[in-house]
Amino acid sequence: MSTDALCYLNISEAAALIRDRKLSPVELTKAHIERIDRLNPEIKAYVTRTDEQALADARVAESDINAGHYRGALHGIPVSFKDLYDTAGTRTTGQSKVFADRVPAEDSASVASIRKAGAVTLGKVALAEFGLGGSPTSLFETPSNPWNLDYSPGGSSSGSGAALAAGLCMGSFGTDTGGSLRNPGHCSGIVGLKPTLGRVSRFGVIPCSWSLDTVGPMARTVGDVALLLQAVAGHDPRDPSSADRPVPDYPAALGGSIEGLRVGVARDYFFRTDLGADPEVVQCAEEAIAVLRELGASIEEVSVPSVADARSAQMVIMHAEAFAYHRQFLRDRPGDYGPVRFRFWLGALYTAEDYLQANLFRRQIVSEVDDVLKKVDLIVTPTMPRPAPPGGDSSPFGTLTGLNFLAPFNLTGTPAVSVPCGFTSGGLPVGLQIAGRWFDEATVLRAANAYEEAAPWSEMHPDL
Repeated sequence: MSTDALCYLNISEAAALIRDRKLSPVELTKAHIERIDRLNPEIKAYVTRTDEQALADARVAESDINAGHYRGALHGIPVSFKDLYDTAGTRTTGQSKVFADRVPAEDSASVASIRKAGAVTLGKVALAEFGLGGSPTSLFETPSNPWNLDYSPGGSSSGSGAALAAGLCMGSFGTDTGGSLRNPGHCSGIVGLKPTLGRVSRFGVIPCSWSLDTVGPMARTVGDVALLLQAVAGHDPRDPSSADRPVPDYPAALGGSIEGLRVGVARDYFFRTDLGADPEVVQCAEEAIAVLRELGASIEEVSVPSVADARSAQMVIMHAEAFAYHRQFLRDRPGDYGPVRFRFWLGALYTAEDYLQANLFRRQIVSEVDDVLKKVDLIVTPTMPRPAPPGGDSSPFGTLTGLNFLAPFNLTGTPAVSVPCGFTSGGLPVGLQIAGRWFDEATVLRAANAYEEAAPWSEMHPDL
């Protein structure tokens, strides 16, 4: 099998070969390192590589498997982490000069869980500075979209999206405060899952907004995302927001039919081309909804009355809480930030009344979405109003205006996934967003998987 073919295997495909000793974790890791050597200079996904440690971990995985100690589907699988996740002995920078020399002594909860599962960590991948947007960043280059190098791979988990689309890892972990797992899913043509707030521990992840931050997996298929989520989901007393709820078997939930599943479509906001949604993006979503109908789901019109104001409330909360974390650094070292510092300073301008009103609105939209999800099982929308934007936007406020299909589900805390659903005439990927009830990632993933199996998009890769 060629290097490129190895790197574009699904996790489940590679896992079966590794389990049966038909594929060596060392061979798989070397293939990824060789591909990173070749492509990362133009994709710029990785900011810190750990090649030697990755090969050492791969050798340990191979030895353990040969000795009969196979740990499961992630054993020997190469993954990456957004550079907000603490990694013991390897720097975690937030892509900022503020933390350029920061080397954690302890792994974040997700990194520790993935290591325990036997996965191989290839390194840390790029992001918008501190996960808050704006480019250029003060440390490292901004990644390019593998489908078209002149465009953005989405953010803020930009390196994760770019690395997966380019075949530079098999799974990656990002964060989502205002859409940063689903945005790269849409822009890079991969799968990004925002789990329920509290489903996955945030311990050891540099915060952006304490009441909105969610950590979660990204991969090229829904099945791979389910495997990654299974490894990291669960209660962690070190994270005050962590929920003590049972964790279902996510991979096992994928095979079920979606016959009779009730799917809500809110066309009064999410499909409005007259408000700025791209017609090709809307058409791709409509065609995907038609596939869900053909698979047996019932499609029902729904409405979330306050959804148009969700972004404003989410931005107030996010910026205010981000400023609270960065206040001391901004006072002592303002020159170590890139243009993102203007977003932090914006958070300083909000009043207590602004913050309280935003949280009152949050309660309102939570109630509205809960009411909708009493009538339907899922809400389906285009992931983003438009395809990936051109890269190199230097405005720190570039995402503060216009339609936003991601923020509502950050405010509600409910799970949402972006799954590829087509391409524009210009060859840029388009995502379908599927959102569900609190802690019901299983149904969200089941619907996404059923669609993915009926559509060819996950089998398509950029020509690099």
